Amino acid sequence: MNTTEIAKGIYYVGCQDWTKKDFHGYTTQRGVTYNSYLIVDEKICLIDLVREPFADELLARVAAIVDPQKIDYIVMNHVENDHASSLPAVTAKLGRPEILISAAGAREAKKLYGDYNFRVVKEGDSLSLGKNTLKFIPFPMLHWPDSMASYLPEEEILFSNDAFGQHICTSSPFDDRNDLQDIMYEAEKYYANILMMYSKLIGPALAKAGALPMKLICPSHGVIWRSHIDKILAKYQDWGAGKKCEKVLVVYESMWGGTEKMARAVFEGVCKAGVEARLYKLSASDQSHIAADMLEAAGVIFGSSTLNYGMMPVMGALLTYFKGLKPVGKAAAVFGTYGWSGGAQKDMEELLQKTGMQVEPGLTVNWTPDAAEKAVCENFGHDFAVKACKNK
Repeated sequence: MNTTEIAKGIYYVGCQDWTKKDFHGYTTQRGVTYNSYLIVDEKICLIDLVREPFADELLARVAAIVDPQKIDYIVMNHVENDHASSLPAVTAKLGRPEILISAAGAREAKKLYGDYNFRVVKEGDSLSLGKNTLKFIPFPMLHWPDSMASYLPEEEILFSNDAFGQHICTSSPFDDRNDLQDIMYEAEKYYANILMMYSKLIGPALAKAGALPMKLICPSHGVIWRSHIDKILAKYQDWGAGKKCEKVLVVYESMWGGTEKMARAVFEGVCKAGVEARLYKLSASDQSHIAADMLEAAGVIFGSSTLNYGMMPVMGALLTYFKGLKPVGKAAAVFGTYGWSGGAQKDMEELLQKTGMQVEPGLTVNWTPDAAEKAVCENFGHDFAVKACKNK
């Protein structure tokens, strides 16, 4: 089995799920990794596990380095299924390793997987492995209440679990052995879809992490950061602070083409404002990709035809998804067409209020826009972009 020594006596033993294309509603076109790390010292420690179907693969990778029966400790930084559902299968083939876990993690793990040899650790606690020491750092709500990171000061390695992760499979586990543009995009998409709603907690987490000397950041998904640590830390600083650029998205769905004509006119207006603009038709786009593009945008304009006195179902799905992501502080507005009765604008605005976005007055047109109404749409997009980017 392929294993990689990432530092003296410390190995990457994780698994690559190249065929996984959906992660609880978040599309993962490049697959998903379940990263696990093995520390071989006077005591042997396995940091984080893998998703249950990959339990045997994990054990085989460990066995290529050391007898799995000799594992003394398992550190469970987070108990979600992708990290920990292999716990029953893995421990069934080991001795009785002590499992170090946060207090919230122990409660949740007992419900999810059963009662094991848990040892609760808290901030300031440490574990001596011989030459190496593990220190534990709570990262609550990044992205579950139980989440924590583990730090190895002797080698200056942060095992960060979900923080700094990306959903991408690669043939090498290191950032500098892969295309940096791909890695940074997947880190942005990961943050937007997994961590955006917890942005106010990023600052305190970065303060803890940034105070540590770090040669490696080893997340539980994606590549290990070793050459571009400064870049990912800077991005997390920006994302956590809600930093925005001069960019506006136009996202729409159309029934018979009227709203699409409006969307294209609105988009033209945004472009004329001299800002970066993106146009998405929902039925031909992926909502997790739109979320990634929204992360640094100053605002989003949403368009929908009226269907059965309300918005199009795909628009409802997107706005419900965004309600969970909470893109607080971004500008928003709506537009669309209606026939004998409206309703889409009201529906969209009510749902947008729940996202925490700043909702500006919208625009509706009966049936389909004529030349004069297209000009109004263009002005609508232009004025929205100017205001949104001025207040970014």
